[in-house]
Amino acid sequence: MKGLTDIDGILVGHATDLQGVTGCTAILCPNGAVGGIDIRGSATGSTEWDLLTPGHVTERIHAIVLTGGSAYGLESASGVRRVLEARGIGYKMPSAVVPLVAGAVIYDLGIGKPNARPTREMGEAAAAAASADAGKAGEEAVKEGAVGAGTGATVGKVMGMSHAMKSGLGTATVALEGSYAGVLVSALAVVNALGDVREPATGKILAGTRVSAASQEFADSAAVLKRGTRARSRTGGNTTLVVVATNARLNKVAASKLAALGSIGMARSISPVWTTADGDVVFALSAGTKQADLMALGVAAAEAVEQAIVRAVKLAPTVGGVPGLAG
Repeated sequence: MKGLTDIDGILVGHATDLQGVTGCTAILCPNGAVGGIDIRGSATGSTEWDLLTPGHVTERIHAIVLTGGSAYGLESASGVRRVLEARGIGYKMPSAVVPLVAGAVIYDLGIGKPNARPTREMGEAAAAAASADAGKAGEEAVKEGAVGAGTGATVGKVMGMSHAMKSGLGTATVALEGSYAGVLVSALAVVNALGDVREPATGKILAGTRVSAASQEFADSAAVLKRGTRARSRTGGNTTLVVVATNARLNKVAASKLAALGSIGMARSISPVWTTADGDVVFALSAGTKQADLMALGVAAAEAVEQAIVRAVKLAPTVGGVPGLAG
């Protein structure tokens, strides 16, 4: 499995700034995809989310951009839009083609250079990388770890960045079986959470708040908060961004429900989750014609999301002095 690009019609590309410790990720849908959204966090940074709501008249979108740089990083969506326009991809109007691009940000200004933010040019590079990778024989697996929007991602910031751990970007695919054989649900996650990432099956903390800057012992972020310790990470400094995609046919209402069911995977693997200091959101994309029950798709989405989140921390190397599990 390659990750999110297991879904035909979905392309993924990254632009990474290892010096500034930031980046962006472009998820392209050149043929269009039905979109949905589930917003659980309280500190979001976003663009064009209305495109994904059932009340919006447009049925399909053409890209989702996930980016570092906080609100400044939203500039990268313009670069993705320019690449799509140049290729004639977008909503057809009488005098122009208008690519419909939604996006969301993480706050990564506290790990690298605070004045390093994804730009329009980085958005163009990410979109170009998506197309270039798709053209390679066998289509390479989606790159994971400290890449793209996950370059500056961290977790476990209840006691401040000095106690945090490195995170990144992960992706996973779950295949349905039996009468639904051939139906796939994939997820891509950028994990920049206030809390800890836990192994869903056991509850064991994999990466998160450490008891001290020099320690490898976990403090347990939820327990720290219950003891009355006030989170040192500022509101808006944390966010987990997820894109769920399937090759099953869904309308916009069903796509938003799929996003909500995918959020269950976030709750299984991050503790605490959806806090007032997190901007957590799950996007959903339907880019196929296969048939499957929404409940079955939802179960697969939750599994794919939790696997992608776990991979995001397991594949994250040490960056900017913040320790990662990948060394």
